[in-house]
Amino acid sequence: MRILHTSDWHLGRSFHGEDLLAAQAAYVDHLIETVESEEVDLVVVAGDLYDRALPSVDAVALADEALHRLGTSRARVVITSGNHDSGRRLGFNARLVDLAGVHLRTDAGRVDEPVLLEDAHGPVAVYGIPYLEPDVLTEAWGLTTRSHHAVLAAALERIRADLASRPVDTRSVVLAHAFVAGGLPSESERDISVGGVSVVPLELFADFDYTALGHLHGRASLSDTVRYSGSPLAYSFSEADHLKGSWLVDLDAHGFEQARFVAAPVPRPLARLEGTLDELLAEPRFADHESSWVQATLTDDLRPVQAMERLRGRFPHALALRFAPSNGDPSPTRTGTAGRSAHEVALDFVAHVRGTPASPAESHLLREALECCSDDPDLDAARDAVVSAR
Repeated sequence: MRILHTSDWHLGRSFHGEDLLAAQAAYVDHLIETVESEEVDLVVVAGDLYDRALPSVDAVALADEALHRLGTSRARVVITSGNHDSGRRLGFNARLVDLAGVHLRTDAGRVDEPVLLEDAHGPVAVYGIPYLEPDVLTEAWGLTTRSHHAVLAAALERIRADLASRPVDTRSVVLAHAFVAGGLPSESERDISVGGVSVVPLELFADFDYTALGHLHGRASLSDTVRYSGSPLAYSFSEADHLKGSWLVDLDAHGFEQARFVAAPVPRPLARLEGTLDELLAEPRFADHESSWVQATLTDDLRPVQAMERLRGRFPHALALRFAPSNGDPSPTRTGTAGRSAHEVALDFVAHVRGTPASPAESHLLREALECCSDDPDLDAARDAVVSAR
């Protein structure tokens, strides 16, 4: 049996304000092409189909298109809900959709009800574990410990009990959406820690022929049989060095046989650049990144004026700007506001943030803006917020 393991599509997500829906649609095209060209028997999506519990209309339309195309493909499909999905909404009409060969597993109470498949070597039981929320399940399942470890271990105990009741030659595939020890997080995953702990041990999955993990956005092989596919697209600049795609996994008569990674199309590469603004604008070594999405860290001692506008003159797709002065970032000092005008406080703020005082023209503009707000009852609160930010 050939399995295509993917996860964390996050349909509807943007990247620093850039719409990714077209890139996500291109990934769906790639997925369907891979199913056909690689003769895939089973597609597993290990959670976070959507980016939020209430997805946009366009994201729902793309999901509908993807599920229709998968349902009419050669493969069976098993999809679980992740911590970004609403399990109840994603699982709407799950029993009806089952009839089309697309199996939505979003109900924690059904973790021990496998999707049963057959190949030349016999039966394969596919168990879909949706994201398990400890706050919801600890009491419902009568657990003594409130943790991700406890609820996932309880779910796997139920699965093992069901598997033990089946023919001895039944091979097992498990989908889980969790932070498993050995995986590396990026900046784009939502924190799921309970009591400061989010990680569960790898040993929980030791008995299964293959475990398809979701949640972490970087691909990883925690063992031959336990893997993260990662997200198909980069959702933060911390993923600039990731290779995105899906695992193609083969099961033989004895279980796991082999796996290889199928790279996904890259809509636009990511680059994290660092240097002074003049260096970034002039250095030939940055030429390869002129069409990339860019996160720039400026090391100028003083913040350059209109840095982003100037940066986009060379890197039109620059999206994020950071400042790390080469002379260090001095600790902010607090200044009292008693007896000082709002204009004086605003000028101090400009000097603190930029490292240079406001020009006469800027000072005049600030004064005019503040005078326009002079009758605003929230002016004092705004001034206090400025001081706090310093």
